[in-house]
Amino acid sequence: MTPRRAGTVVWAAAAIVLLALTLRIAVASLSPLLTVISRDFPLPAAVVGLIGMAPPVAFALSAVVTPVIERRVGLERLVLIAAVAAAAALGLRAVAVDAWTLLAATAGVFAAVGVANVLIPAVVKKYFPERVGLMTTVYTTTMAVATFTPPLVAVPLAGAIGWRGSFAVWAFVAVVAVVPWVVTSLRARAGRGDAVEEPRASVLSRVVRVPQAWALVITFAVNSSVAYGMFAWLPTILIDTAGVDAATAGSLLALFSFMGLPVSLVVPLLAARLRRTTPFYVFAVASGLAGVAGLLFAPGAATVLWVVLIGLPPLMFPMVLVLFSLRTRSHETAVALSGFVQSLGYALAALVPLAIGVTHELTGGWTAGLLVVGGVIVLVVPAAVVVARSESIEEAWERRHGRAWDAG
Repeated sequence: MTPRRAGTVVWAAAAIVLLALTLRIAVASLSPLLTVISRDFPLPAAVVGLIGMAPPVAFALSAVVTPVIERRVGLERLVLIAAVAAAAALGLRAVAVDAWTLLAATAGVFAAVGVANVLIPAVVKKYFPERVGLMTTVYTTTMAVATFTPPLVAVPLAGAIGWRGSFAVWAFVAVVAVVPWVVTSLRARAGRGDAVEEPRASVLSRVVRVPQAWALVITFAVNSSVAYGMFAWLPTILIDTAGVDAATAGSLLALFSFMGLPVSLVVPLLAARLRRTTPFYVFAVASGLAGVAGLLFAPGAATVLWVVLIGLPPLMFPMVLVLFSLRTRSHETAVALSGFVQSLGYALAALVPLAIGVTHELTGGWTAGLLVVGGVIVLVVPAAVVVARSESIEEAWERRHGRAWDAG
């Protein structure tokens, strides 16, 4: 490896890791501070619900539009633009003057994060073609750490330097993440072999006619609904129902987030080895419903246990990511399936944080919202039955239509 190539790889690795920190800090640093922020200006439950909708809506839109934009702008340059926009929007959070400016800044953050989510796998593939698995593990582990760290320290930071200062700290991390992307963008070659692939329309039209694809949409939507519903509302729910203070609620949100780390490490390996999905679905549904029941009927009795249990249904996220490969025969089909499942799944998941907020606004309590979460978890059961069939998307389409996938 030449010195220039080695330098490029080092800068690319730093860029990926620092951006991974930014992506999850943006998600996890807000909800622990909602109670603190509400002392300065009102935060209606409906607006908090809209803030909770922002990540999945942004991710759904990004899955559709980012490949088109990337072809015009270039891979590294578009990631640089997203990194700058994320840093700027995180900074704007610190100067929000009411609920609507906070919402606007948050929407800007997640628009940038959504673009980066789509592009980072392409960056890994370009700069680490022989170390894709290793860099993906580094990247996802960094994201997991960055998810549970802000809830642990956001409230103590706010106590020391105010909630605006707490947001400013996270914005500074995002600014630092911009630096290696500037270098990486300047070093990038002009070639377009790194373009984010966009599958043929004919492949997409076939994918949407396979029941297993829709079952994966439901699985992804349920996973994201639980994750983003809890990111938005869990601290407030625990403060109101379990009687914990804001710092403890932030720590419990960190625990909820932390559950994504072990499952991200274990589930892909087990899913690939077992080639069966039913055990994962059973474990996710049973754990999630037990956690919801605990928060409904005895929130203060074993609060840590309920948070751990409700943090387990998101194991379906790494499982679905593995199934994009295990349930397809070609890379093009995998790309088509991934785009379809993520765009629609995130769009559906966006409704749940809003539904929790609206039901709280209407009832003044959290029972209806928690029942919404429980009902959403139950919805994955019929999807589990369909996904349990171990045939590929292409095989399912061939069986339904009576001709070979490649025959057209």
